[in-house]
Amino acid sequence: MTATTFAPQDLAKRVSPGVAVRNTLTLAWRNLVQIKHNPMELLDLSIQPIMFVLLFAYVFGPAMAGSVHAYLPIVIPGIIAQNALFAGMSTGFGLNTDITKGVFDRFRSLPISRSAPLAGRIIADTVKQAWSMLILLGVGFAIGFRVHTGVLPVLLAFLLLLTFALLFSWTSVYIAMKVNEPEKVQIFGFVVIFPLSFLSTAFIPTTKGIPGWLAFCMDNSPVTQLVASMRGLLVGGPVLEHAWIALAWGVGISLVFAPLSLRAFKKRA
Repeated sequence: MTATTFAPQDLAKRVSPGVAVRNTLTLAWRNLVQIKHNPMELLDLSIQPIMFVLLFAYVFGPAMAGSVHAYLPIVIPGIIAQNALFAGMSTGFGLNTDITKGVFDRFRSLPISRSAPLAGRIIADTVKQAWSMLILLGVGFAIGFRVHTGVLPVLLAFLLLLTFALLFSWTSVYIAMKVNEPEKVQIFGFVVIFPLSFLSTAFIPTTKGIPGWLAFCMDNSPVTQLVASMRGLLVGGPVLEHAWIALAWGVGISLVFAPLSLRAFKKRA
């Protein structure tokens, strides 16, 4: 009697939805546990946000709002939003590292869901983003920032931020599938996210005095809408309209880049 063999793709097709979920959670846990062996990854998620908060608050605060204390309700939500976008780049960086180092070749030889490595990475990085937001809020509280709403709005702010970051992370996934070095994913982050975050009201209270065409771009930026809704949830102000616009931007971005990412993922991984 001869033994029947299955190609990796045949095994992947036999995986049930329940097993696929377990595969995804297992690989998400793998991506989180590896921080223990690479603590620098956690330091990047912790030290950079702290530096941004302190530098923006104490360097720009007196000039922007007259004092550090008056600037904190403006800058803390802005830095939280900016940091979430940068943290989303780690999804693409990690995926590209796994592919270029041959980790995905090992995954393809296992009887697991083909989408589990990708989904697991995205879930793990979402958890890391939640950690970064906690760090930012903690540092903000330490230097005088205060929430003026309540526990439920803060939880909604977490949910809104993580949802938008999850939708936006498809851009980094797509870049990761198209480049051959992890460092090129980081270059994309600096080239796109820095202008996107600074051409918004993340660090300024208003666009008054700015040239009309530039003010129009800033007022309609997805980052501006996200930051405005974050400010409303944390310190008070309009929320619903800004949140819906931000989520609409996120959904639109994901509708473009998610199919492109999945197609490139199937070809490469």
